[in-house]
Amino acid sequence: MRLFIAEKPSVAKAIVNELGVVKRNNGYIECSGQNYVTWCFGHLLEQAEPDAYTAEDIPVSKKTGKKIWRMQDLPIFPTQWKLLPKSDKGVKAQLKVIKTLIPKAQTIVNCGDPDREGQLLVDEILEFYGNKKPVLRFWVSAQDSASIRKGLGNLQPNSKYNGMKLAALGRQRADWLLGMNLTRALTLAHSSREERRLIAVGRVQTPTLQLVASRDLAIKNFKSIPFYNFNADIKVAGGSFKATWKAAENQKGLDESGRLVSKEAAIALKQKLQQAKSGVITKAEEVLKKQVQPKAYSLADIQLEASNKFGFSAQETLDTCQSLYENHKCASYPRSDCQFLPESQFDDAPSVIAAVAKSIPDLAALAKKANPSIKSPTWNDKKITAHHGIIPTCQSVSWEALNEKEKKIYFLIAKRYLSQFFPEHQYLVKTIELDIAGEKFCAHGKTVKVAGWKGFNEEEEKEELQVLPKVTKDERAAVAGISVKQDMTKPPAYFTEGTLIAAMEKIHTIVENPEHKKLLKEGDGIGTPATRAAIITELKKKGYLASKGKKINASEVGFALLKVVPELVKNPVLTAMFERKLKDVEAGTGSLQDFLNTQQKFILQEITKAKKLAGI
Repeated sequence: MRLFIAEKPSVAKAIVNELGVVKRNNGYIECSGQNYVTWCFGHLLEQAEPDAYTAEDIPVSKKTGKKIWRMQDLPIFPTQWKLLPKSDKGVKAQLKVIKTLIPKAQTIVNCGDPDREGQLLVDEILEFYGNKKPVLRFWVSAQDSASIRKGLGNLQPNSKYNGMKLAALGRQRADWLLGMNLTRALTLAHSSREERRLIAVGRVQTPTLQLVASRDLAIKNFKSIPFYNFNADIKVAGGSFKATWKAAENQKGLDESGRLVSKEAAIALKQKLQQAKSGVITKAEEVLKKQVQPKAYSLADIQLEASNKFGFSAQETLDTCQSLYENHKCASYPRSDCQFLPESQFDDAPSVIAAVAKSIPDLAALAKKANPSIKSPTWNDKKITAHHGIIPTCQSVSWEALNEKEKKIYFLIAKRYLSQFFPEHQYLVKTIELDIAGEKFCAHGKTVKVAGWKGFNEEEEKEELQVLPKVTKDERAAVAGISVKQDMTKPPAYFTEGTLIAAMEKIHTIVENPEHKKLLKEGDGIGTPATRAAIITELKKKGYLASKGKKINASEVGFALLKVVPELVKNPVLTAMFERKLKDVEAGTGSLQDFLNTQQKFILQEITKAKKLAGI
């Protein structure tokens, strides 16, 4: 007998469809060829709480039913880590099924997702039950029939992926050590027993709070200053157009963004330009450009768009996507950081397009115009990560069966998918540069040649460009007028949940160290697509973040927390340091224990400071 253990029921279902059902049972399915398939619901086991590692004689709090927090019990560094079944009854029942099946199997197949966490999720169950049977690894990045068959025909020894398991274990244990120890130490050091103020610390949670607080302070301390723009009305034989002044490198009175902020310099420039009655065309260029179809949504992408368009919170969007995936089965797995699609699914396009046409009345006509033979760059096996981009499935759904949120999100997903089957957007970009009294002026124009996918995506058009007349280099141009406009510099925008998710994903953009920047970019930022919304929700629940409309801010309690948290914990660089060491663990060039020892050393230093502050 061969036992397949899938990470989630949907993966189990895909495998069963290829193996062939013999008998359905409670919690597992018997398939042809002496194959049995069972499943998890994500992690079925979780780390034990600190009470499992501290002395038995510690008093229990009447309020919480747990042992009271004491500085003398810190640090808590487990020597034998304990995993416990999650408290959910369904989880316990499924674990019992798996426990019963393991001894009956000759071979077990780990069917976790193709990433570190997926590797650990099944391995930890096998270790929890002391499995000694041979284990193989099923590894696919998509759940379509062709991908599943390919994976079943290419099972590898599970030991090949041991480094991935150890890296996931290292991340899990290090996060526990940091969060459990520093939360207790800082809470005890900075609040009294009578008025206990929780100071919750987390490797991802705290830098996320710092992101918002820093933006709030930048807006609060921002001082708007005037800057000056010059525009020229130009006439040539072929027509007229507007051109904008571009500062020379040696221009005085510019700020770091290249804006003219000196009033004196602006007055002098105005006087100089107003004397000019003509100019000379120094450049006339016309270039055909193409804009490829937009990639499929990652979770962060659709969370940002739903926030901007509908004001949805990150959690609302995730929950809605999950409902479309689980309840209606009309959208693919949502917790994805990938914008690309597996080439093996390209042949499914006619079926998916038909399902969209049947499901969404307002897209039926557009779906009929879609050309399923067009293969956009979105189809790219080399860019697929653990999951592919979020797209509609071949299964149609009754439009009336969807609630309003589901309709909005499904419409976005379906429209983005249909975009793949329309031609590239092609347009001519014309650039004209002029010399007016020794100053450079530029004009840009655009003429659409092939609307393509943008023909029904008007909202994608962000830049309105004028249509420029035909000109030639060295042609004289009449200056009909020069205008100067005073604008005011604007502060950065407050975060919304959507833009905060995007900032967490692209956290490398604010890090200066090149090595840390590279690691954060390769590791897709801080948090994961599956956890970012939950992190924001948790920060709001604890009162560290507050929302007002779409805007999200750090609260007074959040600012107070950041004043006492160690600088490194607030900094995303900690994640970069984690990732650098975890890559070594995964590759086998570093040990799990060495990684944890490094974390414990840092935690011990901070606990020592907290104890000193508390007079211990």
